[in-house]
Amino acid sequence: MLTRRAALLAATALSFVSVGSSRAQQPSTLRIAMTLADIPATDGAPDQGTEGIRFMGYTLYDTLVAWDLSSATAPAKLVPGLATKWYQDPADPTKWIFELRQGVKFHDGSDFNADAVIFSIDRALNDKSPAFDRTGRSVLIAALWPLIGYRKIDDYKVELQTKGVDTIMPSLLNRFPISSPANFEKVGRDWQAYRKSPSGTGPWKMKAWTPRERAELERNNDYWDKARLPRSERMVLLPIPDVSTRTAALLSGRVDWIEAPAPDSLDKLRAGGCKIETNAIPHMWPYTLSMLPGAPTADIRVRKALNLAVDRDAMVKLLNGLAAPAVGCVPADHPWFGNPTFKIRYDPAEAKKLLAEAGYGPQKRLKLKVAISTSGSGQMYPLIMNEFIQQQFAEVGVDLEFQVMDWNALLNFMRQGAKAPEAATFSAINVSWNTMDPHNAFMRFVDSQQVPPRGSNWGYINDPEFDKLAAEARSTADPAELDKVLAKINTRMVDQAVFVWFVHDVWPNAISSKVKGYVHPKSWYVDFSPVTVG
Repeated sequence: MLTRRAALLAATALSFVSVGSSRAQQPSTLRIAMTLADIPATDGAPDQGTEGIRFMGYTLYDTLVAWDLSSATAPAKLVPGLATKWYQDPADPTKWIFELRQGVKFHDGSDFNADAVIFSIDRALNDKSPAFDRTGRSVLIAALWPLIGYRKIDDYKVELQTKGVDTIMPSLLNRFPISSPANFEKVGRDWQAYRKSPSGTGPWKMKAWTPRERAELERNNDYWDKARLPRSERMVLLPIPDVSTRTAALLSGRVDWIEAPAPDSLDKLRAGGCKIETNAIPHMWPYTLSMLPGAPTADIRVRKALNLAVDRDAMVKLLNGLAAPAVGCVPADHPWFGNPTFKIRYDPAEAKKLLAEAGYGPQKRLKLKVAISTSGSGQMYPLIMNEFIQQQFAEVGVDLEFQVMDWNALLNFMRQGAKAPEAATFSAINVSWNTMDPHNAFMRFVDSQQVPPRGSNWGYINDPEFDKLAAEARSTADPAELDKVLAKINTRMVDQAVFVWFVHDVWPNAISSKVKGYVHPKSWYVDFSPVTVG
């Protein structure tokens, strides 16, 4: 089934490349082949995961809280975006005051102000508002879920209120693009029409868009942050989910930059003058497990056995070095790693022993079904990697069955949760996760408040100790003390083996020698503004 689906994707992707290359390349145009099968939604609620935010969030739009992506050596840090500062109300620390940047214009020429922030929040949280959008809510709720209230204080100041003290909430807003209320009115209060004529405040504007084929962005010459004014005039995005087709597109000169080149093509790409850019980024590639009663993975012995069944070094070798072994949500040298007593390693004998204790063996093999993708945001090389895992699991007595979906379908499946009727036969999903901030790294998985559709607790982890630690993290303002709490969460996650961790991503990109000015940050995101092609 994997091979047939991959072949179909390859044939489809070739048609995308042909369309993209049949048009003459404009001067100063950067052409990128994405791993996605479609263009992310352009309306300020980009779908298709974090890659959607990378290509259709931080290009067309800005967020209140942004990332500094200017360094390849220092970890990315949160900085002011459309909000110049934020602070807790001294009289009520559940309320946060955001002071907004003045003089910023949307692409349609209207002013960015507090009304635009309230409008964008209404889109996700106020079902009585004309702006309310169920599809947009499903994407934006991950950034806004802690809010129980919000209001405009004046034209350039808003108040956001959380249920209880929540010092982490502002960091979530890096995933909350601000859309134009004036443009929404202009297109007839229709978010589908908005997608055809989007308006954000970002450094790029939409020039042309054809679903599943291409998106062409142009430089926003009036962008408010002159330091991030794009140096290229145009950027063309092509969805090419098949890895071999992406690689061929770069080698033939049809594109200038590809995500995730084929691991066995690196020598050929380098010989062709291309650069292979990698960096250690905060991103993990695991199986998220069902913890529902009756699921085989509700048994900690099974969960630990699965973690011991895979040779991660061999997987990295299979990928030609385009990954790093994972033994938790973050690398072992990270301040948030902690000191787990369960040591994740390759130990098939111990895996078989644990499975036997759980009642499985040669006469009763463990059977698991996992939802996986063909490609997509941070999914790396899912078909190759999952086939490797399937073989390794089989050696310890685990029969692994896959349900293969495209990336957006898998995300929708994830948002439904393990309790959904569609998930009744599944023990796990294979969705990669960024770990750039405390919420994304930990709380959205282990907090019982974060079960779907609010968060990413797909497996319905419901553990009073995790809930206690999550609440403690949200009430801790001192960074050093917060690090200690987060280390306790990772320690418990590993000791309870709530995921099966495989590798961390290094986000490999193969780039033409014509591309200049690219910085590969220690981040899942990237700033396209400094990049030129010449």
